[in-house]
Amino acid sequence: MAEAYDYDLFVIGGGSGGLAAVKQAADLGGKVAVADFVKPSPQGTTWGLGGTCVNVGCIPKKLMHISALYREIQSDAHGIGWETKSSHSWDNMIQAVNNYIKSLNWGSKTDLRTKGVKYYNSYATFVDPHTLSLDNGKGKVEKVTAKNILIACGGRPSYGDVPGTKECCISSDDIFWQKKAPGKTLVIGASYIALECAGFMAGFGFDVTVMVRSILLRGFDQDIAGMIGDYMEGHGVKFAREMVPSKFEKMPNGQVKVYVKDAEYGIYDTVLMAIGRTGCAGLLNLEAAGVPYNKSGKVECNDEDQTCVPHIYAIGDVIEGKPELTPVAIQAGKLLCKRLFGGSKKKMDYMDVATAVFTPLEYGAVGYSEEDAKKKLGKDRVKVYHATAQPLEWNLNHERKNDLGYMKLVCDVEEKEKVVGVHITGPNAGEIIQGLSVALRCGVTKEHFDDCVGIHPTYAESYTTMSEVKVEGAALPTKGGC
Repeated sequence: MAEAYDYDLFVIGGGSGGLAAVKQAADLGGKVAVADFVKPSPQGTTWGLGGTCVNVGCIPKKLMHISALYREIQSDAHGIGWETKSSHSWDNMIQAVNNYIKSLNWGSKTDLRTKGVKYYNSYATFVDPHTLSLDNGKGKVEKVTAKNILIACGGRPSYGDVPGTKECCISSDDIFWQKKAPGKTLVIGASYIALECAGFMAGFGFDVTVMVRSILLRGFDQDIAGMIGDYMEGHGVKFAREMVPSKFEKMPNGQVKVYVKDAEYGIYDTVLMAIGRTGCAGLLNLEAAGVPYNKSGKVECNDEDQTCVPHIYAIGDVIEGKPELTPVAIQAGKLLCKRLFGGSKKKMDYMDVATAVFTPLEYGAVGYSEEDAKKKLGKDRVKVYHATAQPLEWNLNHERKNDLGYMKLVCDVEEKEKVVGVHITGPNAGEIIQGLSVALRCGVTKEHFDDCVGIHPTYAESYTTMSEVKVEGAALPTKGGC
């Protein structure tokens, strides 16, 4: 007789991936439950159901990015006749963003209730491979069993080991809920999170410095990473390069004194740590389930998102070597539950996933960077076409005379110039790359781009007229656009 379990599937983590999975499983008739519990950040910040993206990631970040861009949009509008005078209120923005997030939290709970999913606002840890302990943080601890268990607990910001960090610094877990305006700010790190946060704070007019240990945007196309850095420097962001902090001290007035090589570097109202993220697998007592995890807090999975214990799966940022992106976790969770409950055989395809970086000069990418293409295919097989351009409205703004957007097609010459990487910087880069990612996944070639008639006047039409081949060490192409 088959062993009886409380649930067919139990999901640990109520972020985007976990919620997508549990709702898909419920739609297919599974008896399912999800546990989500947010431990406060070192600064005491906590939030509701929905995970990183909704509460302290994509959603508030994009809203603040849009808000910060308005300053430059006003400047562009001045060049075409508008006289605008306005001011920004951090307090009003935070209240509006936080209220919107809370509405999403409520919507997630309503969805679970409607679909008959049991929601535990409890911290889940393993007791054995099929049993979980659920602690609600208020003295109630209960145990549940499940035939299948999905780890979808994501990750949290890394703080490093510099003395005073957790006492003095905030992270991306805090900035989007911070009632007090950041003031003079030091951002530590060169990740996309670091540059996005530095970008929108500078856009609001705050004094912002980014302290960078080595390169910007590691893992992204380095030509474009350099262009983003140059653009940000030209728009008010300062960079302290090849530098790391050695100590932080909280001053009596609440400011933070920052030391480099044990010498005082500066005093800031806010220090934001953005040096990376650590998966939460190490906090689940996985030893009791027989599932190993690495020092980054992540687990290894096969191509079916299955750990070494066959009935324990993982999706999202907690998996080693997979893109740390919300839509990836959502897609993987849905496909997994279709396999478990719907008889599907379809697996998650982690290749050629598009992404966007919402720095002041937006960046969209799909496929290989130029560097990765040369490593994977060999330098002789890679041919790069590129172009610079300016959006039409930038041409009438004298403050934009040195601002340029950039586009790049990375092609495999042995496959009839099949496009293996598409990159763009400029307004609405994320919207543009979303459409082009479909073309890349369908096997688009450079000839297809050449044969496509552009829409005029648009910024992205430069993809259809791109003729210049990139030559190592040569200057950028002459500015295109109207």
